[in-house]
Amino acid sequence: MTSRHDNIITFGCRLNSFESEVIRQNLAAAKLDNAVVFNTCAVTAEATRQARQAIRRVRRERPNAQIIVTGCAAQIDPQSFAEMPEVDRVIGNQEKLEANTFLALKADRLERVVVNDIMAVKETAGHLIDGFEGRSRAFVQIQTGCDHRCTFCIIPYGRGNSRSVPVGELVVQVRKLVEAGYKEVVLTGVDLTSYGADLPGQPTLGGLTRRLLRLVPDLPRLRLSSIDCIEVDRALMDVIATEPRLMPHLHLSLQSGDHMILKRMKRRHSPADAIRFTEAIRALRPDMVFGADFIAGFPTEDEAMFENTLSHIRDCGLTFLHVFPYSARQGTPASRMPQLPKKLRKERAARLREAGRRAEQKQFDRWIGSSGSVLVERRTDDGRWFGHTEGFAPIRLRGPARIGEIAPVRIISTTGGSLSGEVFDG
Repeated sequence: MTSRHDNIITFGCRLNSFESEVIRQNLAAAKLDNAVVFNTCAVTAEATRQARQAIRRVRRERPNAQIIVTGCAAQIDPQSFAEMPEVDRVIGNQEKLEANTFLALKADRLERVVVNDIMAVKETAGHLIDGFEGRSRAFVQIQTGCDHRCTFCIIPYGRGNSRSVPVGELVVQVRKLVEAGYKEVVLTGVDLTSYGADLPGQPTLGGLTRRLLRLVPDLPRLRLSSIDCIEVDRALMDVIATEPRLMPHLHLSLQSGDHMILKRMKRRHSPADAIRFTEAIRALRPDMVFGADFIAGFPTEDEAMFENTLSHIRDCGLTFLHVFPYSARQGTPASRMPQLPKKLRKERAARLREAGRRAEQKQFDRWIGSSGSVLVERRTDDGRWFGHTEGFAPIRLRGPARIGEIAPVRIISTTGGSLSGEVFDG
């Protein structure tokens, strides 16, 4: 995912989207008007390639701008960006969140490369932001970093170890966003279900979710970004079962549906664990919709192992898939395993995406004729409204609506990978 707003170009995850708003505030406070910040992603080699391509394009478009590169790709490999003639400064993932970094930049007192040891960072401060430019949905960072070391993943080296934001600071942030008019908040992080293990009293994600909903009663909708099914705590299960303001959509970090591949990935769950989890959640909340991340063509994956992943989509009852062909990241254990041909990885990714489209269409068909509510996000080129349902299905709407509002809708049909509906008087 890439988003571009004025002087900040954001790649990758929702956590980066939140941090880009912190960067925006710091740029404004330092009065850095002619700077362009690239907040990069390192999940795949393709994400890094796209960032480099965008940097070169912006330099051609804005030859006098000061180009600053940050984010996970810059944290992991700062020298490669510093060697680009288009780049003026490279700053690390911790430094990008500090106001003093940008004040020093304004005063021309900042070194060309400022990237410190992310593993030495022990705490994550809460950052109060007023809103998100061009978005009707707000993101809130509750933690960053990861203590696990999956064999394919480079992100801990870009984010450091798991660090959580204290509950009280998060309550203040969510209240501030609700007061600013936001109707929906998404809790984000690198390893969301590890939340609180490093804090006094060790609060859990479930406990945090319960407290936010209780202490911010005017918040209509709360969502969770990607979670690890094996780490979900009992309190979160209870909130899912009892709290309608927690939206019925969970995105799971599954990666594979084959037992041996999951072991080689050093994941903590088995295929059976994922199936049991989805069944248990549906027993508590029958309207729950599941998405999942999958990696196609992991080293040593044979056809039978891949078929197990295809079957896993059905066995878990998944609807929305994020599929990535395996991308070897230098320095990870998986990069030293026997690699599959890139062509085969792409073919398997295409087959997984097609299976995902079929699962999505089947779910869309079930929703036709039902009613629900939609957060209206923007106006489309053809004059309709666009938003997402409670189950995070994309939908195009006709009828009276306002951006940022939650509208009652009837679902009429499906077309082009989304639902179609109409707004009615609730």
